[in-house]
Amino acid sequence: MSKKYLLGVFHDEHDMIHAAKELKKNKIDIHDIYTPFPVHGLDQYLEIRPTRLPLVTLIAGTTGLVLALLFQYWVSVIDWPINVGGKPFNSFAAFIPVAFEITVLFGAFITVFAFLMRSKLIPIFSGGIMHAGATQDKFVIALAVKDASFDLQSISKTLGAFGASEVSIKEV
Repeated sequence: MSKKYLLGVFHDEHDMIHAAKELKKNKIDIHDIYTPFPVHGLDQYLEIRPTRLPLVTLIAGTTGLVLALLFQYWVSVIDWPINVGGKPFNSFAAFIPVAFEITVLFGAFITVFAFLMRSKLIPIFSGGIMHAGATQDKFVIALAVKDASFDLQSISKTLGAFGASEVSIKEV
């Protein structure tokens, strides 16, 4: 099932920001905004929620820490206890370097994997470019055409009034 998007293409970031502000004022949902470089302040028009990746990192790191400590305790105390210089078998001070490294390893790898899954940047998801100029020098506002109540003419006029050099419909 393909989805339809109304694209407004701008040459200037300030015109695009003013158009996005006007669209939000008229309660029109913006699907996404594509820019060739980061433009600050766009998140308020896209209603982007704060990321949960730090929570994923915390959970992954804690899991790595617990698994590292349990594995080292199991090896040193239960499975293969070796008396080395009269030290106790469960010497947690000796477990700290390995536990730290495993914590960082789990936190980093699982966070990167979660980021790639959430942003759909892994190869199993098919992505596409909305407009070829969005990666070079154009600023594109994409509006999802959901149903027949979406007024294409008035929204196209609004985008044109704010400096859109091109207004088109794209099916993805």
